[in-house]
Amino acid sequence: MTNKSIIQTENAPQAIGTYSQAVKAGDTVYLSGQIPLVPETMEVVAGDFAAKTRQVFENLKAVCEASGGELKDIVKLNIYMTDLSNFATVNEIMATYFQEPYPARAAVGVAALPKGVPVEMEAVMVLS
Repeated sequence: MTNKSIIQTENAPQAIGTYSQAVKAGDTVYLSGQIPLVPETMEVVAGDFAAKTRQVFENLKAVCEASGGELKDIVKLNIYMTDLSNFATVNEIMATYFQEPYPARAAVGVAALPKGVPVEMEAVMVLS
């Protein structure tokens, strides 16, 4: 694919496996899953579920910006949580990062996530 480019920024956690932070193909950007790692330390952010969720959104925001876009350009957001009772907290925090019209979204309960974190998010963004 000749119009594929790899997105990488120091403002988001570095990949902890065999993946890129994001891949841009044409005007579509596929953002890999982000967990609540602090980019500078690569450690899980301290605090409660809300603090961890905000860090995930900050990481997604950094990758969006490195791709030439913004959070508002996300068309599909997938959220993975180890405890779906945190669903309301995710909605509350997401409302501070997004305005209507909101992206399409899935929220899925999972048994476990990397580094034992309670939340991970991945997204698809379309640049205009």
